[in-house]
Amino acid sequence: MRIGVAGLNASGKTQVVEYLSRRSFYPESLSDVIRDDLARDDLEPTRDNMIERGRALRERYGPAILAERALAKLPADRNHVIDSIRHPDEVRALRVDGEFVLIWVEASPAVRFERALRRGRVGTPQTLEAFEAEQARELSSANTAGQQLLAVRALADEVVENDGELDALHQQLQSLLERRLTFQSRPDWDTYFMSIAQVVASRANCVKRKIGSVIVSDRRIISTGYNGTPRGVANCNEGGCPRCRGAAESGTRLDECLCSHAEENSITQAAYHGVSVREGVLYTTFSPCLMCTKMIINAGMREVVYASPFPLGETALDLLHEAGVKVRPLSAEDPGSAD
Repeated sequence: MRIGVAGLNASGKTQVVEYLSRRSFYPESLSDVIRDDLARDDLEPTRDNMIERGRALRERYGPAILAERALAKLPADRNHVIDSIRHPDEVRALRVDGEFVLIWVEASPAVRFERALRRGRVGTPQTLEAFEAEQARELSSANTAGQQLLAVRALADEVVENDGELDALHQQLQSLLERRLTFQSRPDWDTYFMSIAQVVASRANCVKRKIGSVIVSDRRIISTGYNGTPRGVANCNEGGCPRCRGAAESGTRLDECLCSHAEENSITQAAYHGVSVREGVLYTTFSPCLMCTKMIINAGMREVVYASPFPLGETALDLLHEAGVKVRPLSAEDPGSAD
């Protein structure tokens, strides 16, 4: 899950980030993208330099560039809290992949001004009027690459008030987490097992096509396989298969192919370790060929789920149907239908 934090200067965004960080949200700041860019030019990250460089980056690479660069660094296996969001296109980029909630931190100008004075940063305006005038240029801009905080606020999923004590802010955040965390999505079983099959395919050593296969029984993986030369033989990508070594045209010189297919390997690996695949479900990144189809049928498997159709695979699919083996492409039915 990703939580974005936005608000005006001294509204309390840092307090929100710190609270969430203590609850297993890893902090990331779009401002750090700007700081890194300034550092490459040996420039200090002053407020004016940060605003100007952010605008320049948006003009050159598009208004979502800061979010896009930050997203490229975020691991997918953990929660993140992301602050310094100042443009609506940054919000849209952060919403694209995964759960995202945007929090707007609200505080009155007078409260924010007092906080800014207490922080004592160089260049802080010394009157409320000057403070509000400085903030005005961040609210909106005729330049689409400029900061657009009013437009960001309009996209907020949650607004937390931070005019009072810190405990009041924490109570709002705790309530928000309790409401939001219980609704996180996760992949259905089909997507889960096919994703694993795709990782298995990355181990394939065939130079023509990488295919992965996973055999599942009662939602438990009992065997995996990928295509490549037999055990003890030089790998295909090391020249072990004469057909691949000779860059044969598709559909020709099949009598020279030494590679075992992914489905074949997943079935034989189960047999090698004495594990039954009867009534199992086979997930494969490509639909099976005719040879693997015969093995699937004779092994007593009940279902085949595939991600992409294999060339010249119509006969194999017809044979599976005739033998009573359920066959479906991954997107053909509602998610989670396979067990």
